[in-house]
Amino acid sequence: MKFTINRPAFINQLNNVLRAISSKTTIPILTGLKMVVTDHSVILTGSDADITIESTLEAADSNYGLSIEEPGAIVLPARFFNEVIKKLPDKQATIEVFNGLQVRIMSGTAEFTINGQDANNYPHLPEVESENTVELASDMLREVIDQTRIAVSKQESRPILTGIHVMLNNGILTAVATDSHRLAQRKVELPETAGLDFDIVLPGVSMTELAKMISDEKDGVKMQITENQALFIFGNTHFYSRLLEGNYPETSRLIPETSDTRLEITASDLLASIERASLLSHESRNNVVKLTVNPENKIATVSGTSADVGNVEEEINADQIVGNPLEISFNPDYMRDALKSFGQTKILISFTTALRPFTLVPTEEKANFVQLITPVRTY
Repeated sequence: MKFTINRPAFINQLNNVLRAISSKTTIPILTGLKMVVTDHSVILTGSDADITIESTLEAADSNYGLSIEEPGAIVLPARFFNEVIKKLPDKQATIEVFNGLQVRIMSGTAEFTINGQDANNYPHLPEVESENTVELASDMLREVIDQTRIAVSKQESRPILTGIHVMLNNGILTAVATDSHRLAQRKVELPETAGLDFDIVLPGVSMTELAKMISDEKDGVKMQITENQALFIFGNTHFYSRLLEGNYPETSRLIPETSDTRLEITASDLLASIERASLLSHESRNNVVKLTVNPENKIATVSGTSADVGNVEEEINADQIVGNPLEISFNPDYMRDALKSFGQTKILISFTTALRPFTLVPTEEKANFVQLITPVRTY
């Protein structure tokens, strides 16, 4: 195996693949980067068994300045190899395998020799059928992930809740996540997918990495599903994620259909008030912020208290307040995450009682996006 490549372009692709490689894996060879060189391309693969990322660098793409002398395959120590490539002196780098599993890396006046491993010992990628293919706009997919992953559980005691429940049915894609204290649900109409349906749970960690990778992607993302894997194809990258096993709890019944008190406000305005109040709540043991709503005089107040530091109280500028008077307490960090997901839009917050979950929805598309938060009992 021997090839020469443009080093900066190579580093970009290495960084992508390294997202999937963990130093903590129980399978030693997965700490390595698999590199397969064909007559026309270099294929880089990284995996931690949960996520696998494969990038193909085509010789036909002039950005890579790729010149292939001899095909072959090797597994290299990923982090070390990446550091070597980053610190080489010249714009070009030549990589060749000699003496079986030894690898020579040359650039300018520098020359490294490192030990590789047999690529045949690297786990094979899962076969993914292409019949179940859904095409998604990359910005829409990233938004759906970002708006739901905030409610993914970080507790391994209920592994299924560490994922995002994704369903496609009758041309509607629904993504839901809950950690039992809060819930985020987003729906997107995909009329061109009529006839296709699936019901899967994607790990929140995998989807967070995917969202980062597609942030600059101009073209769409192809999503393919098998029994235990999802494959996302974009640009020159294949992103595989295992699916979580088990049945996700029924969440639609958690979202209240009626409300007794409603507050309409710009999300960013309320977010600023919550962040100010949380300066105090973060200094207290229970980390709770209180919202007092008085529809009679159209006043809503956010307050936070710390026995050690002091207290804060701020009247918020709501567009509309209707219904019954209410005093409700909640975790400000949950509220902050929910409000951030709405950006600058106007939202409607609907309450039933001080101890029942309340919902936040955009005033424009109430049916397509909802955040739900469970209040905190303070007495």
